Amino acid sequence: MKHILLLLLLTSASLLAHGQADSTDTGKLTLSGYLDSYYLTALNRPKSGNLLGVDQLAGRAFDRLTDQFALGLVQLKLGYSARKSDVVVDLTFGPNAEMGNFGNTTGAFNSYRPQSPYGAALYGTSAAIKQAYFTYRATPKLSFTVGQFGTHIGYEVIDAPLNYHYSLSNLFNNGPFYHVGLKAAYALSDRTSLMVGVVNNWDNLTDDNKQKSLVSQFTYKPLPTWTVYLNWIGGHGDDTYLNSLVSAGTLAPGFGHYNRQLFDLTTNYQVTPKFYLGLNAAYGRYNFDTESDQETNAVNDQYGSTSPGWGGAALYTNYAFSDVVGVGVRYEYFEDKHAVRYLQATNRSLTVTAPITLAAAKLLVKPELRFDSSPSRYYENALGQGITTQTTLGVAFIYKY
Repeated sequence: MKHILLLLLLTSASLLAHGQADSTDTGKLTLSGYLDSYYLTALNRPKSGNLLGVDQLAGRAFDRLTDQFALGLVQLKLGYSARKSDVVVDLTFGPNAEMGNFGNTTGAFNSYRPQSPYGAALYGTSAAIKQAYFTYRATPKLSFTVGQFGTHIGYEVIDAPLNYHYSLSNLFNNGPFYHVGLKAAYALSDRTSLMVGVVNNWDNLTDDNKQKSLVSQFTYKPLPTWTVYLNWIGGHGDDTYLNSLVSAGTLAPGFGHYNRQLFDLTTNYQVTPKFYLGLNAAYGRYNFDTESDQETNAVNDQYGSTSPGWGGAALYTNYAFSDVVGVGVRYEYFEDKHAVRYLQATNRSLTVTAPITLAAAKLLVKPELRFDSSPSRYYENALGQGITTQTTLGVAFIYKY
């Protein structure tokens, strides 16, 4: 807590030191967004008609429904940029918006999430907010951002036009998605920068205790076409869902004493104007501070370890044959064998996508083939039984403006 107070004091001092009234600092308002829809079929013909698996966990996040046209997400993004400040209000609507606002709503996808300790009224219209933050540039090198913002962790993002593949990786699906808090960014040189911040927790509108999570990102550009990001988030008792199970008596008090950390490496390299490589690797871990043999045994029975972890790696490559047609491949390995996240299984996947860009790059059509395998018989067949593999073939339609 002392470190958090120090960060807040330094932030306030810097804002006061660099704040200057400038009535001529007029800005520019921009409007952007997109809408997407998709159609896919699964060769394993799941009885439930979706791709969530036999246990209805997050096997697939945004493209879940089979053998029907489905709406994904509609985005309306407002931006205002001035010489020393920016404001972003990023609103989303539709089925995928609810998933992207994980922990921010009380709908079907969040029925097992705890309610706000300050009352349900806090949720209301906030369900439509994907991001809402402002940035103040105190100096050309130093900036501060406050509000609700997308996570710095990971390679892929919620916005479908920004991802090469339409289906999302398990590294993305298992979060985090967003944070509410304060962060500061400083350009150390032309090639390096550092971001540090303090946030409530992961994927939740409100905090359920007085502990906060710390975040950081170190960025390095070895070449103009090659960027490396080293990301981290960590905190004490910052899993709101786990804390709610302890408060409800579903889990013993020993489950409430823990630290959680997630380390993430993301890099992208435009090898040539047509050939691209990317990599995402992450490892997360809980460390339970049990106070008795009984608590230790309880945690071991639940997770198989007092330091259960999860993580994986994904390799990306794509090639642009022209401004209209390209092809990309993603291979991913993800492991959540301790069931501390959402997949609660080990999974390998191979995805091949061939985007077609039309209408002056406003319209994206993405045919996609994906193959997944899991030794835990996670996927579902036509009888509703668990099987080890799943193959899907589909196409996404995305219009951006």
